[in-house]
Amino acid sequence: MKKRSVYAWALYDWANSAYVTTVIAGFFPILFKTYFSANADVTVSTAQLGFANSLSSLLIVLMAPLLGAIADVGGLKKRFLFLFSYLGILMSVALAFVGEGAWEAALFIYILGNIGFMGSNIFYDSLLPAVAKEKTFDAVSGLGFALGYLGGGVLFALNVWIVLDPAWFGLESTTAAVKVSFFSVAVWWAVFSLPLFLFVKEKKPEREASTTRVIIEGYQRVKGTLKRVAQFKGLVYFLVAYWFYIDGVDTIIRMAVDYGMAIGFETKSLIFSLLIVQFVGFPATLLFARLAQKWDTKKAILLALCIYIFITLWAAVMDEVYEFYLLAVMIALVQGGVQALSRSYYARMIPDGYEAEFFGFYNFLGKTAAILGPFLIGTVALLTESSRAGIFSVVFFFIVGAIILMRVDEKKAAREIASALP
Repeated sequence: MKKRSVYAWALYDWANSAYVTTVIAGFFPILFKTYFSANADVTVSTAQLGFANSLSSLLIVLMAPLLGAIADVGGLKKRFLFLFSYLGILMSVALAFVGEGAWEAALFIYILGNIGFMGSNIFYDSLLPAVAKEKTFDAVSGLGFALGYLGGGVLFALNVWIVLDPAWFGLESTTAAVKVSFFSVAVWWAVFSLPLFLFVKEKKPEREASTTRVIIEGYQRVKGTLKRVAQFKGLVYFLVAYWFYIDGVDTIIRMAVDYGMAIGFETKSLIFSLLIVQFVGFPATLLFARLAQKWDTKKAILLALCIYIFITLWAAVMDEVYEFYLLAVMIALVQGGVQALSRSYYARMIPDGYEAEFFGFYNFLGKTAAILGPFLIGTVALLTESSRAGIFSVVFFFIVGAIILMRVDEKKAAREIASALP
C-alpha cells in the first residue's frame, strides 16, 4: 500500500509535466509568435510572453501561503490539488479554440492555465511527507521529477510527430496540429492524475470545522508564522537562496525556445532540443537523487548551480545549432536534479501538520522569482535590443543563490522551526 501511494504520487508529475513540455516550453511560444501575435515585432512578442509568465506567477504568489494554511487546517490538500489541476486542464482545451491574431485571448487563457499548473504543485509538493519517510525524501522526490521528464517527453514526442506530419493524422495544417497537441495535454493530465486522487491518503484534521472557521484559522496560522519568521534563520536563508537560483531555472525553462527563435534557430531544431532535455532528464534526475543520498543533498544542489552558471554564459555567446543541442544535454543533466533535491531538502525542515502552509511559502518565493526572471529578460531585451543580453542577465541569480545556500544547515533549521511553532 505504501509503495502504491508513492508511485501514485509520483505519477502526478508524469501527468502535469505534459503542460510544461507541450504548452509552456514547447508549442505555445512558437504559436504565439507565428499565429496568435502574427506580424508583431519579435522583441515585442518576447516581452509580452515574459510579462504573461510574470503575471501568472504573481497571482499564485498572492494566494499560495494562505491557501496552504487553509489546506493544512481543513485537510484540503487533495481538494485544492484537484481544483487547480482541472483549471489547468480546462485552459489547455481552451487554447485550442483561440484564433489567429487573438493574442490577448491567448495570453489570458495561458495565464489561467499557468495558475492551474503552479497552484496544483503547491499541494502536490506538500503531500511528499504523506507518502515518504525523511530518509527517502530525495529518492521519492527524484522519482517524481524523473517520471515528469519521461511522461512529458513521451507526450511531447507524440505531439512533435503530429506537428511535423499533420497530413498523416488527417489534419490540414501545422497550426491545427499544435491545437490538437494542446487538447492532448488536457486528456493526459486528467487521466494520469487519477491514481493520486484514488490512492494517496491525506491526514485528516484533528477536528471538524466549518468553512468559515477553517479560513479564519488558516489566516491566523499564516499571520502567526510570519510573526515568528525571524526565528527561522536557516529556513529564511534557504528560501532566499532558492528564490534566486530557481528564478534562473524557471526562466530558462520558460524562455529557452523563445530565445532560440530570437537568435535565428529553426523551429525543428528547438523542438528537438526539448526532446533531448526530456529523455536525458529522466535518468539524470534519478542519478542526481542517488548522488544526494550517497554524497550530500546541499552539495549536489551547489554542483548543479555551478553547471547552470556555465550554461547561461555559453548560451549568451553561442552561434551554432549544435551548441544549442549540447546545452540542452547539460540542462537535462541538472534541471530535474536541482528541482527534486530542493523540494526534498526543504521538506526536511518542515514540522508535521504544516506541510501545505510551508510549501505555500516555498512556492510563494519560487513563483515570485519567476516574476522577475522573464520580466528581466523582456526588459533587458527591449532596452538593449538584444536577446543575448537578456539571457546573460540570468547568471546573476545562480551566483547569488549558490552563495547564500552555502550558509544553510537544514538540521539546525528544522530544530529552530520545531521549537518556535506551537
